[in-house]
Amino acid sequence: MGIADQAVRDDEASALFSGLEEVRALLLAVSGGSDSTALLLLAARWAKGLKKRIKRAPKLLAVTVDHGLRSESAREAAAVGRFARRLGVRHTVLRWRGAKPKTGLQEAARHARYRLLAQAATRAGCEHVLTAHTLDDQAETVLFRLARGSGLTGLAGMAYALPIPVGEEQAVFLVRPLLGVSKARLAATLRAAGVRHSEDPSNRDPRFARTRLRTLLAQLAEEGLDARGFARLATRMRRAETTIEFAVAAAREALAPQPWHGSIIFDAARFTDLPAEVALRLLGRAVAHVGNEGPVELGKLELLYEALRKARAPLRRTLAGALVTVGGGRVVVERAPSRRRATRGAGNRRFTK
Repeated sequence: MGIADQAVRDDEASALFSGLEEVRALLLAVSGGSDSTALLLLAARWAKGLKKRIKRAPKLLAVTVDHGLRSESAREAAAVGRFARRLGVRHTVLRWRGAKPKTGLQEAARHARYRLLAQAATRAGCEHVLTAHTLDDQAETVLFRLARGSGLTGLAGMAYALPIPVGEEQAVFLVRPLLGVSKARLAATLRAAGVRHSEDPSNRDPRFARTRLRTLLAQLAEEGLDARGFARLATRMRRAETTIEFAVAAAREALAPQPWHGSIIFDAARFTDLPAEVALRLLGRAVAHVGNEGPVELGKLELLYEALRKARAPLRRTLAGALVTVGGGRVVVERAPSRRRATRGAGNRRFTK
């Protein structure tokens, strides 16, 4: 048996949860599938070992989000509760209530899940929410984003930890301790412990893109591009991402160090002399800061940057609620004029740009 098929050892589990020993409480997101059930098992073993060694450990709270999308979901949530009690872990079930969208269901369910988990963590006094994302999930994420034309940021994959906003000034941290562990090893861990788990049939439904990509990943692995290879790519992209972000911060300090209020002005010559990726991101930050139409789409931002870079005459373009003007040796980014609907009345028409 190779390492890829071996159960996770106790010493490995200690390394997975390293850095969380002093935390007062941890919320575990447990759906009942193999990965999250393994997370619950490993976390409980780790906490038990801590109590033996240092006489204290974080309190664990297992939370199952019942999306109400399948008839079996309530039964599966109850099974998680029984297993959690066997391990001495408190368990609660949260339900996604209200109307469900007809399109983008998986994405909506994901947002609802994180919102409910963050709220539950705040109520329970937990600053950390642990999820069971694995090495295979990382590979799927990178391939999914690659297929949709993501830039460097997207190809960096999922972070080990990141904040989830709860309110205007509140956040909890989402932590993925199993991000370097394969699904096969987690399944082996459950088999070795004689633990059963549920299976979500949507994971095999070809209507969902991630299911189709999962099949493609198996084929790519036969050619040598396996989950670990995609995860390695994500690690390298994240390393490059950190370097570029450092350069973007330095460029902002050099070109527009003052607080950004109202119009943002860059010297055109210095701006166009920046490395393309740095200039693109700086422009995107300015557009996002003054605009009011949501996230800036990368493809549209790239088109705007190319037009700006090649401009030989005054240029005016709008993007995401921002107006970008090039002229007089300056690049000016400001809020675009509001667009009013054309109105008819008293025999005349009124239009605005």
